[in-house]
Amino acid sequence: MKDQEFRDWLSKRLWKGEPLTKKAMDTRVRRNQRAERGLHGLGYSQSTLDEVFDDGRWDDLLAQLTALASDPDPDMTIVRAVVPQAEDPKGQLGNMIAGLRQYGYFREGRDPNYSVAGVADEDDGGESQADEIRRYVLENYITPARLRGDATVTITIGALNNEMGLHMAWPNICQALEGRLFLRLANVPAPAAEGPKQSTTRKLTYSLAMETKSVPRHKQSPTNLILYGPPGTGKTYRTAYEAVLLCDGTVAFDESREGRQALLDRYRELEAEKRIAFVTFHQNYDYESFVEGLRPETGDGESNSAGFHLEARPGIFREICALADQARTRPVTAASAAGFDFSGRRFWKMGQGAIGSEDEVYDAALANRYIALGWGGSIDWSAERFSTFDAIKAEWLDKSPDDPTPSNWTQTWPFRAEMKIGDIVIVPYGNTAFRAVAEVAGDYRYVPEAEGFYAHRRDVRWLLTLEEPLPLDTIVDGNFTMRTLYPIATKRVNLPALARLIAGDEDAAPAEAVAGEREQFVLIIDEINRANISKVFGELITLIEPDKRLGMANALSLTLPYSKKRDFGVPANLHIVGTMNTADRSIALLDTALRRRFTFREMAPRIDLLGTVDGIDLRAVLSSINDRIEYLIDREHRIGHAFFMGCENREAIDLVMRDKVIPLLQEYFFEDWGRIRAVLGDGFIGSRKIAPPPGFEGDDRDSWFVRKPFSADAFERLSGGSSAGVSTE
Repeated sequence: MKDQEFRDWLSKRLWKGEPLTKKAMDTRVRRNQRAERGLHGLGYSQSTLDEVFDDGRWDDLLAQLTALASDPDPDMTIVRAVVPQAEDPKGQLGNMIAGLRQYGYFREGRDPNYSVAGVADEDDGGESQADEIRRYVLENYITPARLRGDATVTITIGALNNEMGLHMAWPNICQALEGRLFLRLANVPAPAAEGPKQSTTRKLTYSLAMETKSVPRHKQSPTNLILYGPPGTGKTYRTAYEAVLLCDGTVAFDESREGRQALLDRYRELEAEKRIAFVTFHQNYDYESFVEGLRPETGDGESNSAGFHLEARPGIFREICALADQARTRPVTAASAAGFDFSGRRFWKMGQGAIGSEDEVYDAALANRYIALGWGGSIDWSAERFSTFDAIKAEWLDKSPDDPTPSNWTQTWPFRAEMKIGDIVIVPYGNTAFRAVAEVAGDYRYVPEAEGFYAHRRDVRWLLTLEEPLPLDTIVDGNFTMRTLYPIATKRVNLPALARLIAGDEDAAPAEAVAGEREQFVLIIDEINRANISKVFGELITLIEPDKRLGMANALSLTLPYSKKRDFGVPANLHIVGTMNTADRSIALLDTALRRRFTFREMAPRIDLLGTVDGIDLRAVLSSINDRIEYLIDREHRIGHAFFMGCENREAIDLVMRDKVIPLLQEYFFEDWGRIRAVLGDGFIGSRKIAPPPGFEGDDRDSWFVRKPFSADAFERLSGGSSAGVSTE
């Protein structure tokens, strides 16, 4: 196709006085290039779109693709000819048809502003922007999703704005897609909306079944998935997509720059909420780091004890299991992670009795809905005259001259006067964990019958109580100190994670009695094959099986070896997604126990995502390199497309070849430069003959070097397979 001429034509396209963005133009060109590559698979003898147009078969091509997109059971062999390995082939067909229609306008010599965003073909060009938005979403989202049988479809306003090439049309998009006209045209109920109104981050999720009942988003069975493939095939990005999909239930797979950014933004939000955790395995990774192990501790956190002792500390797997199990067993309410307003509230750390020796203090506080302070003796501090710090200090020193411990006034003062109704109190479990969260619901009061033993109290509403303490870094940055009561800076508090944890209602029925959808959690394990799996998972290799998870029919649990925690199991709402670089270690060598418990999905190089840059056909370049690597080694050592994604000029491609591809080939071939040149050709790798040193007999040897710069025709010779023999420096 006439790439540059088409771009020049698109550059004159205006919308509301603004030209199309480079992204919008690149998208249209890329879709047409994909269609061109698939012509032979569609049964055309022509090799280019221009030949199809010149031979008068343009309308036939559009009709054939439209029929494929509309067919509920198309011939996938034909579909894959134009959208190979696409996650959403029918949706991409709709986008491709829109791009082809505009290329046809270009070939007909029409005015660039004849079409509307590349999808309209009205002669008067008078379609309003709202009509354009409604029709585009119907054709490219709603209809394809129904043909696939999807229960829901989600639209992100900012991504749609960029996809359509519109200019800051977020208010119009929201108004058009949330209005009654669109709901009637699409035959859908009002969407579930997330994010601020008329903003780029707003998401609209439509139910495609016109029913009032909700549709479960998640499968009953948990997911154990490993993505494997050569380096540079997008495995890490794909784990982000899989994790967000498992947590949210639906998410668009958009390979554009804006789409990737939107996905990663949502990934970071879920990571902040502690619903996604990430770990990289390595050769020294072990059970103690992954599940739990003994760690040295000094002091108690709730007492003044000193010295050294070993304490069982949870690893990342046990931590996320605890979070998932808390979400699995808590009551399901209408609350959401965004439903708790922390504005104007202060946060406090406050212990409730020494752990192990005063457990009755904590139990009574939970049962009677209060928090209690042990400092301050048997003095009633309710009187108005004790509303200042100096007054409390003076009273204490006057009544208790034999006990000048400062905590009797430095702790009593904030508890009596500074702590306000509505403030949030976090109850610690040692210095590195917490076991409850409360909202202050009453003013200070004194209980005479307590006779000075935790007699100072404030009523609270318990927002969260945990059977097993959670790691403090789940909600607070850093560790606690041993001081009983002190304020926590708001900037240290992970508000999204805390809001998600306290979203339930402590007065609701038990979780098993409430029907609803549980929050899903994902643990991503990068380079899962680089560790000793048996050493890392230990006895848990059995518990991760889908049917043996907590909440499943054949649930299993055990006692952990260090903490002696009983009935530990892996929750069914925890999913495990791993990646495996096949160039590092063959899948055939992977632990058999792991292979039986995971689903494996290959991530192969996607040459269809590449195009032509500065006259270099990156598809042909990557295909040639990988064919030769597969011939000389195996397919598991191929090179992924991600190395060349984002290359916009010859200089960028040269840097990728010099700094990434050639060093990787050096590793693959163990510095065998003859084989490296066999892969790349002598446009990249040169040699010269060196004679033996004086006094030595022998043949001349080759001295290899990487050309700098590369030959002008290096890429053409690589992809064309030509060889000019051994070159000199």
